[in-house]
Amino acid sequence: MSSTVSTSRGILPPATAGVSGPFLHSESQFSESDETELLTVSWNQDYGCFAAGTSRGFRIYNCDPFKETFRRDLKSGGFGIVEMLFRCNILALVGGKANNQYPPNKVIIWDDHQSRCIGEFSFRSEVRAVKLRRDRVVIVLEHKIYIYNFMDLKLLHQIETLANPRGLCCLSHNLNTSVMACPGLRRGQVRIEHFGLNMTKLINAHDTQIACITLTMDGLLLATASTKGTLIRIFNTMDGTRLQEVRRGVDKADIYSIALSPNVQWLAVSSDRGTVHIFSLKVRVGEDPSSHSSATQSPALYYQNSSTSLDTLISPNTGANPGSSLSFMKGVLPKYFSSEWSFAQFHLPEHTQFIAAFGSQNNVIIVGMDGSFYGCSFDPVNGGEMVQQEYVRFLKTDSRPR
Repeated sequence: MSSTVSTSRGILPPATAGVSGPFLHSESQFSESDETELLTVSWNQDYGCFAAGTSRGFRIYNCDPFKETFRRDLKSGGFGIVEMLFRCNILALVGGKANNQYPPNKVIIWDDHQSRCIGEFSFRSEVRAVKLRRDRVVIVLEHKIYIYNFMDLKLLHQIETLANPRGLCCLSHNLNTSVMACPGLRRGQVRIEHFGLNMTKLINAHDTQIACITLTMDGLLLATASTKGTLIRIFNTMDGTRLQEVRRGVDKADIYSIALSPNVQWLAVSSDRGTVHIFSLKVRVGEDPSSHSSATQSPALYYQNSSTSLDTLISPNTGANPGSSLSFMKGVLPKYFSSEWSFAQFHLPEHTQFIAAFGSQNNVIIVGMDGSFYGCSFDPVNGGEMVQQEYVRFLKTDSRPR
């Protein structure tokens, strides 16, 4: 697989967005009654904003308070991938299949302040995903991942993967860590690249193919789900240790998103079953591990290897995930009976693709491919059904999940 890269100067610092070039003021070209199809939704790196790629261009929304920040529309078609870089003026864009100007095998690095393309990557096959951090551009194809330096767009690494039609890949975003997670070359395997340490770790996370992965901001924790969609597992990315396993349900489900709260106390999962599940995590972050010396421990992460001692790490001001009443017989009964179930839940329409993330304390934000935005809250002590705090229909669409 080969790629072609063209550039025009380096990346400029963040600035206020402007409009010109190929993008148009949508108000002057389209009326709100015109049909607009929603092609993709994606969070920015700190979940404070999300981008919506439409059949006409893209729109950027702020989450708290909810508002449309800006939109850009094209006569030539829309975008199937819109990747933000925090809140700055740089975006990565990949055209939708009906876009006759930007094909789906080309990545555009767009500077919205200058209103022009400052970099372009072309490939022989369709781009499955693009991930950005302040120093890297990561482009995911079905069988290969390319990692570029952001300042000059020079190729740094190429990684072969198992077939990856979902474009699974995630990055750490702390300045002092450079971690990437992606599928390995074996079914159910996740490859962890610690670029700063020049270290690769392979984690055999599941027996079936990987469906969803996410990292903490520092890249020290990994959460995974398989195509079976019943279990979510949390791993230490330094040594591959499995720290916790929680159960979404018994029936097979397509996992749409996994999110870890900034304080790493909670985990959120959305799926085609129409429920967002919140789980309590048993990992303490930010403690001084000086009294627990280990070659693989980091100052930002402390855990105990014993599954029984993990119970003592639950924060006293938060609840624990409920288990089966027969969990005391876990050595005799099937594993299902000793599972940790979700602590809190929020119900949504089934078979519509939703992605979930954590907002302010004990709040969850949810964006749907039906053009809906939800804000809800959960009780950190008692759990149970979450309370809806906000609902916005940001785009009227009949589009189905991709």
